[in-house]
Amino acid sequence: MSHAYDGQGLPVPDNLVAHSTRSMATSWAALRGVAMAEIRAAASWSTPCTFARFYRVNVAAPAPLGGLPYCQLLGTEVASWSPPFLATLMPQRYFVLSTRDTLNSKSAQGLVGLRNLGNTCFMNSILQCLSNTHSLRDYCLHNSHRRDLNNNSRTNTALMEEFAKLIQTMWTSSSSEAVSPSEFKTQIQRYAPRFEGFNQQDAQEFLRFLLDGLHNEVNRVTVRPRGTMEDFDHLPDEEKGKKMWSKYLESEDSKIVDLFVGQLKSSLTCSHCGFCSTVFDPFWDLSLPIAKKGYGEVSLMDFMRLFTEEDVLDGDEKPTCDRCKARRRCTKKFTVQKFPKILVLHLKRSSEARNTRRQKTMFVNFPMEDLDLREFASENSINAVYNLYAVSNHSGTTMGGHYTAYCRNPNSGEWYTFNDSRVTPMSSSQVRSSDAYVLFYELASSSQM
Repeated sequence: MSHAYDGQGLPVPDNLVAHSTRSMATSWAALRGVAMAEIRAAASWSTPCTFARFYRVNVAAPAPLGGLPYCQLLGTEVASWSPPFLATLMPQRYFVLSTRDTLNSKSAQGLVGLRNLGNTCFMNSILQCLSNTHSLRDYCLHNSHRRDLNNNSRTNTALMEEFAKLIQTMWTSSSSEAVSPSEFKTQIQRYAPRFEGFNQQDAQEFLRFLLDGLHNEVNRVTVRPRGTMEDFDHLPDEEKGKKMWSKYLESEDSKIVDLFVGQLKSSLTCSHCGFCSTVFDPFWDLSLPIAKKGYGEVSLMDFMRLFTEEDVLDGDEKPTCDRCKARRRCTKKFTVQKFPKILVLHLKRSSEARNTRRQKTMFVNFPMEDLDLREFASENSINAVYNLYAVSNHSGTTMGGHYTAYCRNPNSGEWYTFNDSRVTPMSSSQVRSSDAYVLFYELASSSQM
C-alpha cells in the first residue's frame, strides 16, 4: 500500500482522521487514494484526544511518492491536544489529525509486545528499552540510518536494517498483536554467535554486543586511520581529554556513539613523589559494584560513590610510577570527563551473589528524575543531570530467572510494563524494585543547553 510522508520523512499512518477547515476534505482522501477512517469538518470535532499529530497538506507541491501529496508537520507529538487548539489552525487550508487513542491503536504508540522465542526475555527486555529511547527510535522511524548505511557503502548492514525494521513495526503497525523478533535474532546471532540457540543470556552483555554491532554498521568513518602514538601528557587534563575524545571520533563516529558513549578519566597518583598520571577512555555504560553486603536498601548514589572512590594499589598490584621509574604504592580514582546523552547504569551482580537471596531482596533506591551526578565529574560540569526512562529488570538467578522492562513512553510520558508479549500500564511509583538490573537515563534538556 502507498503511503504519504510528512515533512520529516516519517510515514503518515493509514488509520488517521482527516479534517479540513474548508469543505475540501474529500479532495485529500482522493489524493491519498486510500480509505480514511473518518472524514469530517474540524468544527465538528469536540472529543479530546490524548495523543495527536497535525499535518498541513501541501497540494500544490510536486508529489514525491507515487502521486501522493507531501505533508508539513504542524505540531510536535505531545501528550494532549484539546479541541480549542483547532482554532489556531483555522487559517490553514488543509490539515490532517493523526490520532492514536481515539482509534485504539496501541501499536502506533509503540505499546507492542515481543514474542518469546525460547528464553529470549533478556533480548526482549533490552529491545523495549531501546525502542523507548526517543532519539534512537526517531533515527529508525525517519530512516536516517539508511543515509549512514549508504554513505558507508558497507556490505554488512543486515543487523541495523533488521533492528530498524523491528522498531518501525513496533511503532507503525496497525495491529496490536505481539511482534516476532525472529529475523532480528537471526542477525544478532550472526554478528555475535554467543547468542545462538535458546539459552538464557545476560541482558547487559546483550546490550553491549548489540550497540557495538549497530555502531559498526552505521559508523561514519569508512576507513579507520592507522594507529599513531601521540603524546598529550604535557597538556592540561581538560585539553588532554578533548584531544583523546577527538582521536576516538576519528575511528568511532556514529549516531550510536552520539547517544551512548561518554568518557572516563582515570587518575593514578604516586604516594612516594606525588606524580599524577591520567588516562582517558570511552565508556558505553558504567558497571557499578554492589555498595554493601547484606539485606536492606542502598541508594544509586552509594553505587556511584563506591565506583569513583580512591582505590589503593599496593603489594603485587603496585604500578610503575612514570616519574620514579620504579614500582610504587599508588592510589587510583575514576571520574567522568564527558557525560553521554544516554547514560546506561548496570547494577553489577556477581554470579555468586545472584544465586542467593541477597540479590533478590536488595532494593536500590534510584531517582526517577533529576539524578544529579555533578559530584562525579572531572571538571566543573553542568551537563550531568538525568531523568530515568527505562529499566531492564531481572528476577531469579543466573541459572534461570526472567527479564522484563519498565519503560516511559516518549510520547505520552506514561510508564508501561513490557513482559514479553504482554504490555500493561503501570504507576511510576512501581518502577523502583529489587529486580532493577540495567537503568537507562536521558540527559535532562536543561543540561544539554
